[in-house]
Amino acid sequence: MATDSALTAEQILSATEDVLRRFGPAKATVVDVARTLGVSHGSVYRFFPSKAALREAVTQRWLAQAHDELRAVADSPGPAGERLHRWLATLFAAKRRKALDDPQLFATYMTLVGENSHTVEAHVETLTGQIARIVQDGAAAGEFRAAPVAATARAVFEATAHFHDPAHAAAWSDPAAGERFEALWSLLLGGLSARA
Repeated sequence: MATDSALTAEQILSATEDVLRRFGPAKATVVDVARTLGVSHGSVYRFFPSKAALREAVTQRWLAQAHDELRAVADSPGPAGERLHRWLATLFAAKRRKALDDPQLFATYMTLVGENSHTVEAHVETLTGQIARIVQDGAAAGEFRAAPVAATARAVFEATAHFHDPAHAAAWSDPAAGERFEALWSLLLGGLSARA
């Protein structure tokens, strides 16, 4: 339990995640979060001015969890094809883990994501920006064919949606999902590769 003076935004977000897991998005309240922390609800409102702001912050935190790991892959040395494959596989693994390890919390976040479309748009922009860096590196090295970088990055992201868009989460537990991912990757790599 936190005291009002020692309370941090991170503690509030962690407590909110716990409350959402227990009660679901329809029943979770700021009072529940404050009670979990042992503080007044006014203390929570000092950090987040409304329930909507708190829910948006939790959504941003959840979506951003993958950014650092994916950024490290995007910024790593090596051939662009290998980096892009590792980046897409890392994204798929992270989304799959979230959906399969804690399906109740995953469903809760899907509700929150639906409430915060601009947060999702920013998340997608971050991810497609990382893909674009890899694509640009591949084109500069002659590994990928020359093409509009931003449009290509967006096309790669959209083409692989089956393996990261939560709308397809039910299919991620299929034992053949990994094989299908690799088949799609081979097709994408063929399309990106520089022609002789």
